[in-house]
Amino acid sequence: MISQVIWMTEAPDRRVAVTGLGTVSSIGIGADAFTKSLREGTVAVAPVGGFDTAGFPYVMASEVRDFDSGALLTRLDARQWGRSSLLGAAAARLAAADAGISERDLAGIRAGAIMGTTGGESVVAQQLAAQWTDGGLASLDAALIPQLPASQIANAVSTELGLTGDTLTVPTACSASNFALGYAYDLVRTGEADLMVAGGADAVNRNTHAGFYRLGALAEETCRPFDTHRSGILTGEGGVALLLEPLADARGRGAVIYAEVLGYGMNCDARHMVHPDADGIAACIRMAHRASGVQPRQVDYICAHGTGTPTNDATEVAAIRDVFGTDLPPISSIKSMIGHAMGAASGFGAVACCKAIHEGFLPPTATLQEPDEALGPGIDFVPGKGRTADVTIAQNHGFAFGGNNVIVLFGRLG
Repeated sequence: MISQVIWMTEAPDRRVAVTGLGTVSSIGIGADAFTKSLREGTVAVAPVGGFDTAGFPYVMASEVRDFDSGALLTRLDARQWGRSSLLGAAAARLAAADAGISERDLAGIRAGAIMGTTGGESVVAQQLAAQWTDGGLASLDAALIPQLPASQIANAVSTELGLTGDTLTVPTACSASNFALGYAYDLVRTGEADLMVAGGADAVNRNTHAGFYRLGALAEETCRPFDTHRSGILTGEGGVALLLEPLADARGRGAVIYAEVLGYGMNCDARHMVHPDADGIAACIRMAHRASGVQPRQVDYICAHGTGTPTNDATEVAAIRDVFGTDLPPISSIKSMIGHAMGAASGFGAVACCKAIHEGFLPPTATLQEPDEALGPGIDFVPGKGRTADVTIAQNHGFAFGGNNVIVLFGRLG
């Protein structure tokens, strides 16, 4: 082990509720449309439209095909922001509307945005690179330069909603949305913020697609988490946002409460650049349980990182077995439906957990056909379609290259 950094929450000072959900995804825009597709096991996969795939043997991805930023955003000018920023800001606008929070409500309170990402504004970088190749420095579109920093993603959310509090983009790759949720949760529970928007955004782009292909981690046509014939991820995209506020405030205004954030665990085992580590993941799960005051037997559902690569799925299940023993709760991967949305991935998982608790169902591993026997017996991967279930506590996984692990637990109000 090279190094290990651990950060976890203490017992909460204020209970924190999730009162707004916003999704701009390949299977639906808006939390209700997203949830309907989850329950039905809808798979959104098609040839890439966001860049020229000439030369790529594998060309399938999960893109947001019907994204009209003008119809969703009220403040931002789409010409001044990159695609990731627009996806994130649109999700935040949807989350605020879902929570029944207006700009007047947000004015004058301590509210901010923490957003996660993997590639930042890689689509903008892709455009600039193409312009440079075509004509050098003189050919660059100066209007694109200010759109390039990854920090613009959280800036876009705060600008769209008129937030004046902490505004931060977290670049911890595929665990970034969970990181953002943990950070936002801490700000609200400690009284440093009155309300926070947390989530993530990423857009399908050539660099990410090429990177995963070169790693041998890209599937040709279908992402099949936990399947004997799984071969890798499909790149995906989207924007996702959750609105967090003190439980007492949410109850006071009569808000719909999807779930309570119980706590989280975070560590970095740093044992390998790309291979996950079972011991590090198991330690993160235990941290999340301690921070949340939860015993393994109380967890009703795990929304897995579940990328569909042979190594990730085997390592993740081994870590879960280390903590839960032989009594495992149902485990599923929504990446089977929406692909790997990178920095937004665990944010979509968080929405799935909140909806599972609120509506009483298990999201499926939609593409699972032949469960891998090497993962061991006694695991319910919820194949095919979602099904009705009583979910009181849901556990959301987010893992990233470099051993960055973040796990968030959500609970139903008693």
